[in-house]
Amino acid sequence: MGKVTTAVSQLVEPLCATLGLELVDITYGKEGNRSILRILIDKPGGITLDDCQLLTHNLNPLLDAADPIPGAYSLQVSSPGLDRPLKKEADFHRFAGRKIRLRLRTAFNSQRAFQGTLIGWQNDCIVMQHEGNEVQIPWKQVSKAQLVADV
Repeated sequence: MGKVTTAVSQLVEPLCATLGLELVDITYGKEGNRSILRILIDKPGGITLDDCQLLTHNLNPLLDAADPIPGAYSLQVSSPGLDRPLKKEADFHRFAGRKIRLRLRTAFNSQRAFQGTLIGWQNDCIVMQHEGNEVQIPWKQVSKAQLVADV
């Protein structure tokens, strides 16, 4: 996590817990000439527009007071969507049995991309069924993990 996302996380995490929401991810970066702070939230049963508005309404004064972001930026609060990112060990337990996609920093078994069924998490590794084989991929090698939408 970068300096901005770490500082924002310290504000958002306890607020989400108070509101009955789960913080899934925070990203901050430039898109064109604009700076964007994106916060993904979830809860059992899914996120509604009201949930996003509630978090935004309660978070804005905290961000204004703490001022963790230099200059102007746009705040976007939304659901993680059907292709939800998997960021924490708990995510890999929660979504066992679902299809996932991984992108790796470096090749593992001569591959940098994997897709298959998530089995779970063991010894800091993602355990998944990939092309008929069970593989254990070290978490430190993963640059991106996400659910694959069942459509």
